[in-house]
Amino acid sequence: MKNARSAILLVLASPFFCHAQFMDDFESGEITGWTTLTGDGQATMKLIPQDGFVRLEVDGTKDRHNVWWAITKRDVSGFLDMHKLEDPAFELRVEVRVRASHAPRRANIMINTQRTTNFHKQLREYDLSDTEWHTISMTTQDLDAVNGDELNVQIGITDWGLGVYHLDIDYYKADIVKVDTNAADLGEPLVYHPPIPNVDTFSHHLSVTHDALINADFPKVNFHKWTEAEERVLTISAQQWAILRWDLDQNENARADGAGILELTTHSIAQGGDYISAYGEDLGIEFDKIRIVEILGGDPHWDQSSVTFQTFAQGEALEKLVNGQMIFDTELAKERGGKTYATIPRPVMQRLLDGTTKGLTIRPLGALDASIYDSEEAGQRFAPTLYFNTR
Repeated sequence: MKNARSAILLVLASPFFCHAQFMDDFESGEITGWTTLTGDGQATMKLIPQDGFVRLEVDGTKDRHNVWWAITKRDVSGFLDMHKLEDPAFELRVEVRVRASHAPRRANIMINTQRTTNFHKQLREYDLSDTEWHTISMTTQDLDAVNGDELNVQIGITDWGLGVYHLDIDYYKADIVKVDTNAADLGEPLVYHPPIPNVDTFSHHLSVTHDALINADFPKVNFHKWTEAEERVLTISAQQWAILRWDLDQNENARADGAGILELTTHSIAQGGDYISAYGEDLGIEFDKIRIVEILGGDPHWDQSSVTFQTFAQGEALEKLVNGQMIFDTELAKERGGKTYATIPRPVMQRLLDGTTKGLTIRPLGALDASIYDSEEAGQRFAPTLYFNTR
């Protein structure tokens, strides 16, 4: 069946039908027109032909900080009627069938031209909850592309971890569509770093049930009574991470309605590394942030008054107990009492509700020491808090 489909699509992609739909199903065993790019960290990548698909393989083993991106892109302007894009009634729709080597992970689709300056506007992320095949699609919004432009379609992965990973691509197709007749996109296109809504728009405001520190240098020690200036805090540093979990049993059958928000309250920050001089601007600006990560394993019922690195990990390497890809990197509010709000995408919020994700951990990205208020300070007034809606 796929061979028959390939023959039809080959005809459609021929010069005689140059304004028809673009599709590459990677059946030929050759990779034509696709370029690869990596950036920020030290990861390397290659495209490897497989039996009926192509593999985007990334080696992050020489990377140190898990701050990298890897993409493959292609100019498809020669296959499409670019004049249509000058009419606001038309947009570009792309569709890709993908399979991830590790899950959960996010892949992203981006559309751009040689004139693009805002690379986030036509960018969407997709949560891949398992290692099966998934079909995802994206329709642009107010795409600035005209006849004569390069029109680049791309797919990429970012910050999946410090190992070797791959994203299999079964096909990639692109077409110019009339917006008012276009079907809904497939998968769940997630806006990259969406605006933070007012917390009053959420029906659930849930303070953390247990919050604690675990320290890899002192794996048998409980740090429940960690203080700074006689106030209870959670201090995040190179070998010391905060772990957070909520009692969500009453919501275990609920469906997350949109993204949630994590609220943290700053106590103090010590920082000051000149990362840009050392790494250049593109990578340097990524540091002096906190990294929020899903907890997928370990003791799911740990208690803040007794948990240690050892009891939490239960003999496993900590990196195996958390998602290799962060949820969100963000700068912490600098002033004491300042609020930091981080988006928890709907798929992650759902995993928290159904217990697949056991909680969240916060680690530093850079050589900073950052303290947020512990839930037991000031009668939980500054406790880490989840805001979310359910249906």
